[in-house]
Amino acid sequence: MKVDYHFHLEEGPYSSRWLKRTFDAIDHFNDSQHEAHTREWLKEALATLGKRIEHGPFSEEWLDLYLEQAKRLDLKEVGIVDHLYRFKEYKPYYEKHMYLRNDELGKLQRSWLDKVCVESIQSFIELIENAKPKWMEEGIELRLGLEADYFLNGEEELAGILKENQYDYIIGSVHFLDGWGFDNPQTQELFLNHDLYTLYEEFFNLVENAISSRLFDFIAHLDNIKLFGYRPNEEELIPFYERIAKKLSELDLATEINAGLYYRYPIKEMCPSPTFLKILAENKVEMTISSDAHFPDDLGNYAAEQLDILKKLGIDEVTTFKQRKKLKHPIEFIVC
Repeated sequence: MKVDYHFHLEEGPYSSRWLKRTFDAIDHFNDSQHEAHTREWLKEALATLGKRIEHGPFSEEWLDLYLEQAKRLDLKEVGIVDHLYRFKEYKPYYEKHMYLRNDELGKLQRSWLDKVCVESIQSFIELIENAKPKWMEEGIELRLGLEADYFLNGEEELAGILKENQYDYIIGSVHFLDGWGFDNPQTQELFLNHDLYTLYEEFFNLVENAISSRLFDFIAHLDNIKLFGYRPNEEELIPFYERIAKKLSELDLATEINAGLYYRYPIKEMCPSPTFLKILAENKVEMTISSDAHFPDDLGNYAAEQLDILKKLGIDEVTTFKQRKKLKHPIEFIVC
């Protein structure tokens, strides 16, 4: 039995890269009778791609590809989330807290927000809830989650948003510093304008505030600020790691070992780093595992490796969620 508790149904905005990556995902599952790279194979694949574009990310046929991958990997419990910024109902929350001034960064981020914030939260919820029985028939528990960005002084507003619908779990994450979306490849040069230690201090202060808010069931990718490889000497960060680990343990809040940065970003390292993960284990912080996939063929990426890492650190359980309550699973029963 394996689990994956943090993956998405779409990555945006739409681009030629998105088109190719979506095509590759569809082709991964395409059981075509035609030889690959023939005209007939291409026509068939393009027809499926056309349906994907027409029906959008919250369609049963797209979700079925995730189900197929979950079955191939023998995943027994999975949690699907999407970013809060994907949903047009919550655009005002981002407009209030993102940097959207009339300068280069502000215009770029405004353009990004307008392109990604286009879906309806109810369409997402209905898709996942309606699919739960189908997945159960295949022996897989499907959970509904949401990944919500934490902004300083946004707790009250976010608390109201999170109460609007019922979820199995809510992930808290930090993707913005003073409104700057630091994980956007188009803005990564801004790291060069900052003292890295000071920037990391600001980041971990936000993470600690997110933990203290008690709005979330687990906190995602605890050191994702490293994604482009800009990081001070990690020895300098250990006091931050220890502070975060103690706060998570004190408030009985879980985190994850997240593979996304390992296979999708220049840092080529999971979140948290091995040093950070060791400190979390020493503080007995509860853990789940995730691929942070944005396409169905990445679902479950490195799950077995993640479980092996946790076992070697003396962590004997992983945590999952149902109706905002924790479930514990002994690792020896998870590894196949």
